[in-house]
Amino acid sequence: MTLPTPELHTSRLHLRPFTGADADHLARLHTDAEVMRYWDSPRWTDHARAERFLAVCQRLAEEGSGARVAIDRASDGAFVGWCSVTGWNPEFRSASLGYCLDSSRWGHGYATEAARALLQWAFAALDLNRVQAEADTRNRASARVLEKLGFVHEGTLREDCIVDGDVSDSWVYGLLRREWRQAGATVPAPVAVRP
Repeated sequence: MTLPTPELHTSRLHLRPFTGADADHLARLHTDAEVMRYWDSPRWTDHARAERFLAVCQRLAEEGSGARVAIDRASDGAFVGWCSVTGWNPEFRSASLGYCLDSSRWGHGYATEAARALLQWAFAALDLNRVQAEADTRNRASARVLEKLGFVHEGTLREDCIVDGDVSDSWVYGLLRREWRQAGATVPAPVAVRP
């Protein structure tokens, strides 16, 4: 079953499918030590990683297992980062949220705005009941983004990541459909996803 990658607009952002032209943006993003500081994998060391990333984006759409979108600033088209809903399980009606933003774009509310738009789409298009997200316990900024979106801290995965010899813990967050509605977000009727 295919799942077309959405194109979404917010007041300040444009979320869109990736294109081959995004490889350089992705390479810069994922080689930035500050961006990758709390990531669950090391910084990229070669440009070929960007090509593999783009291939995974295409495969997500083809397999119907989720969507990963590029985030551009609407005012000038500047690349901000990316956001994703992956690991969609139609039987459990669950998926995982992820995002990665250029460090120069931090502190402007872009992660929250982009994730909110993608969640709005995902709750409708995928008929989700639950979305899970994880954040390194040292990354308070990412935890704040999830809390602003209504995610609830559910626990800690102890020593679940070892990146370049650095052992870290992760917080697990969950957001249920009913909590999304209670927070004032609308959940439109499910959109049929065609095989």
